Amino acid sequence: MSWEAIRGYDLRGALRRLRGTFDRLRAGRAWRWVWVVVAGLVGGWLGLALGGQVVTPIGPADVTLGLSPQWHGETVVNVAPLGQLAFDTHDAPLKLEATITDIRLSAAEKVFADPDAISRMAAGIGSDLRAGVIDLLVRAVLVAVLGAALTGLLLFRNVWRALASALVSLSVLAASGAVAANTFNPSSIAEPRYTGLIAGAPQVVGSAEEVVGRFSQYQEQLAGLVGNVAMIYEATSTLPLYEEDESVIRVLHVSDIQLNPASWSIISTLLKQYGADMVVDSGDITDRGSAAEDVFVEEIGELDVPYVWVRGQHDSMGTQRAVAAQENAVVLDGEVQEVGGLTFYGSGDPRYAPDAARLNPDAAEVAAQGEEEAEKVISSKEDVDVVLMHTRTQAEAFDGVVPLVLTGGEHLRSTELTGLGTRFLVQGSTGGAGLRGLDHESGRPVPYQASVLYFDAETGRLQARDDIDLGGVGLTSAQVERHIESDPDRPVGEPDESPTEKADDAERTP
Repeated sequence: MSWEAIRGYDLRGALRRLRGTFDRLRAGRAWRWVWVVVAGLVGGWLGLALGGQVVTPIGPADVTLGLSPQWHGETVVNVAPLGQLAFDTHDAPLKLEATITDIRLSAAEKVFADPDAISRMAAGIGSDLRAGVIDLLVRAVLVAVLGAALTGLLLFRNVWRALASALVSLSVLAASGAVAANTFNPSSIAEPRYTGLIAGAPQVVGSAEEVVGRFSQYQEQLAGLVGNVAMIYEATSTLPLYEEDESVIRVLHVSDIQLNPASWSIISTLLKQYGADMVVDSGDITDRGSAAEDVFVEEIGELDVPYVWVRGQHDSMGTQRAVAAQENAVVLDGEVQEVGGLTFYGSGDPRYAPDAARLNPDAAEVAAQGEEEAEKVISSKEDVDVVLMHTRTQAEAFDGVVPLVLTGGEHLRSTELTGLGTRFLVQGSTGGAGLRGLDHESGRPVPYQASVLYFDAETGRLQARDDIDLGGVGLTSAQVERHIESDPDRPVGEPDESPTEKADDAERTP
């Protein structure tokens, strides 16, 4: 278009015509109802935001319950100042939020002075919660309908349209409530997602042993959660240690530290907070496996638990000798060993990435070596609980041979339960992938990841795990997700016609 044409173009006239067209559309009958629906949704949301909260007593705590719209339905419990717990309790686009506003210390002291108090609290906590949720729903309906009606009056100056907006809000809220009720999953309370201070994670989330072995009913699980929170508030400055249980073996699974000194602080903190019995490392503890890096692995000797390790692609045979020199280290390289009540098999990665001149085996050769090792374990007739290797490619042949395979190498956590009954757990990088983590293709640093695994001491089977993602200033903040094994004693090696379970953290890791 020429300059003369642009100068001659009547811009104001075009805007007036466009505005007139929009006014005519808005004046149409269809558009009237669109605006009524919009008023109902916006007004209902404002009503919930401003007045959709109630305070209700639950056990020894006073809890503020709130209801608000959210695309992903969940229940959130705020435990200030430690963080928050989230549960995938329903599919409806509603978030139920509970905030601990006060702990009645006298009631809490009575609870903890009596060993049977948790059981008695479980009997009444369900009714306490039910009464609070009913009060919240009644209030939510009233404030949402009132908010929609007032919004309709302000926009339309018409009582009938305002009532129609209120009806829209009521219908949407009722439909969402029906979906939430139909999709409600009480077992989700056993698998919380914690976000907050790392020091508070084990105490707030609670004991995985209790969840697996004792908490069989919804009310009991809620009672345990409220009890944990009440105990923390009562203790205030001195958090209780994570309780020991001789029937459970706790294993801290780390991988791909890659010469990051911050990892040792993370490992020692998690060992202390969770009372882990050992550390299992899937390899790549160094970056180039050089002699100068050998001093880095001496930190292993400062840990007061066994350190089970296999060589990764970035670790040399010199690195392996340096690790083996530590008194508490257990280096696996083609043998079966019993450590702390669990039987391990592991071997180092046959590749060595830092040496560009070396002819490394390709993926097919690595897989073939894994098949030979699997046959070796089968022929030995050893009851191996855990296979430890650096990569999934190397360990794939153990599918159907052992119940659990731990690997690393991918710098992001993922897990799969195969049809042959083997759980593959690929650990993320406990070192944030070292310097490479700062140049991640997503534009964000690779998160620091580790897991606490809970094994039955008698059977050697994995019962549950806490997946831990660390970040924030000084790595003080954490996200902890608990996962319960639905069938820990499942047979291994027998084909299962049900679909395999697969989960990948790469898409949702912060």
